[in-house]
Amino acid sequence: MTPDLPRVPLAVLPTPLEPLPRLSEALRGPRLFVKRDDLTGLAGGGNKTRKLEYVLAQAAAQDADTLVTVGALQSNHCRQTAAAAARHGLRCVVVLRGHPPEDVTGNLLLDHLLGARVVFSGDRPREQVMDEVVAEERAAGRRPYPIPLGASTPLGALGYVRAMLEVVEQAKAMRVSFERIIVASSSGGTQAGLILGARLAGFEGEVLGISVDLEKEALRARVADIATGAARLLGESHRFEAEAVSVNDDYLGGGYAVMGEPEREAIRTFARREGLLLDPVYTGRAAAGMLDLIRRGAIRPDETILFWHTGGIPALWAYRAGLAGG
Repeated sequence: MTPDLPRVPLAVLPTPLEPLPRLSEALRGPRLFVKRDDLTGLAGGGNKTRKLEYVLAQAAAQDADTLVTVGALQSNHCRQTAAAAARHGLRCVVVLRGHPPEDVTGNLLLDHLLGARVVFSGDRPREQVMDEVVAEERAAGRRPYPIPLGASTPLGALGYVRAMLEVVEQAKAMRVSFERIIVASSSGGTQAGLILGARLAGFEGEVLGISVDLEKEALRARVADIATGAARLLGESHRFEAEAVSVNDDYLGGGYAVMGEPEREAIRTFARREGLLLDPVYTGRAAAGMLDLIRRGAIRPDETILFWHTGGIPALWAYRAGLAGG
């Protein structure tokens, strides 16, 4: 069942499903594939584009003229939201955590290039600042549409219900089946859509979220709540229990957006074995976790694994000092 709620096409779909033979060989198994959602096409691509297709449709239905959202300094979501707004003639305000940096690079540079107004939350919670921005926009006579962190709402998660149905059909055409799908998980909407899509498509493998910032129990609860809400939007009564959501929080390292040696090694391994670029915050951490699970034998050499690339490559430039050389 494909979600038939209104959506505004933004992404180049379907994104490729590709084998990773040289990486598989280097690891001596398992058989690895990658789902290339870094190629969704909107201002550098990434997973948020699929979510924004549904979110933007609702914003249009409410006659919004301004999108307002929140994120970290190098937010992929904010960059894609700014691009979606530009494409459809909307204003955009992005509220970023913390204070302005000295160097405007990576996603932050693209936010400016795409015409977004950038507001920094300073020492206050960014959601509080976003509420103030929304109130200011309304007071100015505009019609703002607030988008929560990562567009990780039940509505946004429908983008990844569609994505799961998409990859199941691709896998059938390639005559391949996956024991596990591994994806970076943070605000929870991508993993939530995938587990709902797995239920609808009859996919019986594991959808494993490698946590980027939250401890396991908090992330499992968040994913379960979003997936349950998304199911309701589709008329499904199924309730997802947190205990049934697969999350690994062993790879949090130095914290959110702190690139350590595991992330560096994963980024270089994928680049030098497959010519595939990962980002330092999400896919780099998820790939580091996957590589460790393989090397420790927690993932068997005879398995077939799908690594879901959620994008984020523009952030590489903000981490250039830690990635140069080596």
